[in-house]
Amino acid sequence: MRSENVKQGVERAPNRSLFYALGYTKEELERPLIGVVCSYNEIVPGHMNLDKIAEAVKAGVRAAGGTPVEFPAIAVCDGIAMGHIGMKYSLVTRDLIADSTEAMAMAHQFDGLVMIPNCDKNVPGLLMAAARVNVPTIFCSGGPMLAGKLADGRRSCLSHMFEAVGAYKAGKLDEAGVEDFEENACPSCGSCSGMYTANSMNCLTEALGMALRGNGTIPAVWSHRLRLAKHTGMQIMELVKRDIRPRDIMTAAAFHNAETIDMALGCSTNSMLHLPAIAHECGVELDLDMANEISRKTPNLCHLAPAGDTFMEDLEGAGGVWAVMKELTKKNLLDTSLMTVTGKTIAENLENVVNRDESIIRPIDKPFSNYGGIAVLKGSLAPEGCVVKQSAVAEEMMTHTGPARVFDSEEDAIAAIYEGKIKAGDVVVIRYEGPKGGPGMREMLNPTSAIAGMGLDREVALITDGRFSGATRGASIGHVCPEAAQGGPIAFVEEGDQIAVDIPNCRIDLLVDDRTLAERKAKWTPKPPAVTTGYLARYAKLVSSAARGAVLE
Repeated sequence: MRSENVKQGVERAPNRSLFYALGYTKEELERPLIGVVCSYNEIVPGHMNLDKIAEAVKAGVRAAGGTPVEFPAIAVCDGIAMGHIGMKYSLVTRDLIADSTEAMAMAHQFDGLVMIPNCDKNVPGLLMAAARVNVPTIFCSGGPMLAGKLADGRRSCLSHMFEAVGAYKAGKLDEAGVEDFEENACPSCGSCSGMYTANSMNCLTEALGMALRGNGTIPAVWSHRLRLAKHTGMQIMELVKRDIRPRDIMTAAAFHNAETIDMALGCSTNSMLHLPAIAHECGVELDLDMANEISRKTPNLCHLAPAGDTFMEDLEGAGGVWAVMKELTKKNLLDTSLMTVTGKTIAENLENVVNRDESIIRPIDKPFSNYGGIAVLKGSLAPEGCVVKQSAVAEEMMTHTGPARVFDSEEDAIAAIYEGKIKAGDVVVIRYEGPKGGPGMREMLNPTSAIAGMGLDREVALITDGRFSGATRGASIGHVCPEAAQGGPIAFVEEGDQIAVDIPNCRIDLLVDDRTLAERKAKWTPKPPAVTTGYLARYAKLVSSAARGAVLE
């Protein structure tokens, strides 16, 4: 056992004495040591139940003959961090989580790991750590929040809450209406109830083969979630016994499967940051262009919020991620020969799986669309690419040309939107919000929700070198690369320039001639960084382009 490095032989008597100081017995130290990485805290609704999940996991580990050892990982609530400097600290935690978990796992020589994440950067950060450490590892998330229910019986969620603020600013909703959303949109613990980033990544953890069935979809408050946690604790012991490791599972083919399932589910655009970053840790390079190739042949089978009016509990009732995968196998769109943490192949896992609700998971021959949920656009405005959740874009905005309304920060843009300065047909450009320029690549849920709440999501596009929450809908195009801080074309856009968006043809162009752009570039002076000290300053120096997953170099 790997843990023999810290507990076997006379030379390790000092090490054992410290285990005894912790209250462990000789009998416990004779068993495999399983690190239980728990992201419990009291500030993230998706994490407030993870102490219960950890206890269930540890019970499963003990039942199967292991000794569980719990240690923490941090997590940020993107909703609470939204709209202020706190959002600059969201994406950057992905690397803090990966680094600190790697350090703990290597320092203490665990034989296996159970990761217990739930929210946006916590899931990919722990997947990155799993790839680095590469000891037998399995995931069990905290589960999604239940959908809310408003006073009039309508179901609701966090994205509706943000849009309610925009509706209030436009005079379409009174304070009592805002309070109705405020009190009822988020009715339980768990990751927010739509196919936002957290739930996208928990579902894609299943798709990669790193979690048992239901990891992404069983609601946080269901007892089934505790049973899943116990089975996860038991299964890590089987993985240790068979020495099945993350890099045995997270192969290049597994990432291609995950991108395919991403397209079918209609996941968050943030998956286009996180999947390449996780793959990078596995020694696999994901080309952003591959997303369009996969999208062209993958039907979109699900329209969960914000793309539609269904929620994660509905997806679970329909059969979950595995039922989506089963539909995809009908056209041979997945490699089903791959190993998973069940100890079986995908084909074996899917043998008896059925789609229980074809209104939630469309049959593959009757999809919402014949193309996937995400598109990568390229053109003169984004030579290295940008990303849009096309499944959440209104048909009339799939192609759009309009005048640029240019802002050098999210705050300036949201002020203009709330003041009614953005009109139908406009293209809002928010720059200097990229990984380096932000620094930290903030999510733009406030401006996109304001536009949607004011009823302009079918008439206004928003483009940024920052990123979007999975709760965003409309023609919201993020991850523009190169970013403004690196002298990308977005830095040279001026008020009133015409910008053409053509999502079906994967194009985005600034309709300004090359000579004019060259003149602007010659006069350009980068905007000074917003933060020059602390972790964000270090991050800005090390982070790569969003097109490469914003990995640290």
